[in-house]
Amino acid sequence: MNTFANSLQNIVDQVSPILRSKSDEHVRKPLGLEKWSRKQILGHLIDSAANNHQRFVRTLIETPLAFPPYEQNLWVSLQAYQEHDWQVMVDLWSAYNRHLAHVIGRIAESQMARECIIGNKPAVTLGWLIDDYLRHLKHHLRQIVDEPGLGILT
Repeated sequence: MNTFANSLQNIVDQVSPILRSKSDEHVRKPLGLEKWSRKQILGHLIDSAANNHQRFVRTLIETPLAFPPYEQNLWVSLQAYQEHDWQVMVDLWSAYNRHLAHVIGRIAESQMARECIIGNKPAVTLGWLIDDYLRHLKHHLRQIVDEPGLGILT
């Protein structure tokens, strides 16, 4: 298993119990005026896993491949994450990211240079895309868990 896969697996292992411990009341509160709630942020991370799953696997099949941009606000709104059951969301996020760690762990180093295009942005490598996924995941998890001492998210 490669470093990316190990990092993702460690994040899921450490963060899932923390997410499960959060009350629905706590996760429903928006983080600010016109900001998402923790619940909506986790929904966004589920969407991110789904979108990136497609990108990771399809880039291994065909390159360069062009993907549409991700319309994050529409995805979060249309799926009504604010009304979804928190524990179901945590289970889905955990399982999806464990699967992504499995997939990423089987990508050969030689394949990390394969390229894809997202929206109208310049091409990026699969390695960059996976690294960016982990950075994005950590950024949003820091917003949800609200525990500054959790080193795995730095």
